[in-house]
Amino acid sequence: MRNFAFIDFHNTDGTTKKLHGFNVDWIKLYEFLVSKWKCDKVFFYIGVDEGDLDTTAMLEDLTKRGCVVRAKTVFAYKNKDKEIDISCPSCGNRFIKRIDMGYNKKSNCDVDLTVDAMELAEPDAKFYLFTGDGDFGFLMENAISKGVKISIISSAKKIISGPRYFASRLSVKLRKLCGKYPNELFFVEINDLRVKIERK
Repeated sequence: MRNFAFIDFHNTDGTTKKLHGFNVDWIKLYEFLVSKWKCDKVFFYIGVDEGDLDTTAMLEDLTKRGCVVRAKTVFAYKNKDKEIDISCPSCGNRFIKRIDMGYNKKSNCDVDLTVDAMELAEPDAKFYLFTGDGDFGFLMENAISKGVKISIISSAKKIISGPRYFASRLSVKLRKLCGKYPNELFFVEINDLRVKIERK
């Protein structure tokens, strides 16, 4: 069996920081995947801010060790401003207030990950997918149809996002897929790897 790991950096980084309060040492993770999980290839997908020298140096280190790095420059886009109708409590006049919703950053590497994975999807391959993003559901089903076994590495922990509302980094779609393919699709709680991959 050939083993391949695909790391969705932003999803994984957000999961460990927001849910479990730790930073991943990406070099340690790479070495763990190669030595313990016997990965033949490790792919790393990341958006990098222009001028981010620390991240660039880390990616160069990963590349030297044999990791396949797919990096894209992050671009910012303007969120649509909100307009709200307000009535003055004193005079009763109505006016429109515009609220600046700021900018979002984006560097979509989903297509790159999908193409790399499908090129390696064959019977007896094992994929380790570091993501909780439901957009990869179709990729997973397609790979399973080709005989691939898959482990999703994310977190099932839920956090309170409002009164009676909970949010999770592991999408509902991926939770359902794990139930649909119990012999092909497995879930690994990333916090269980903390002692091996945490940055000290």
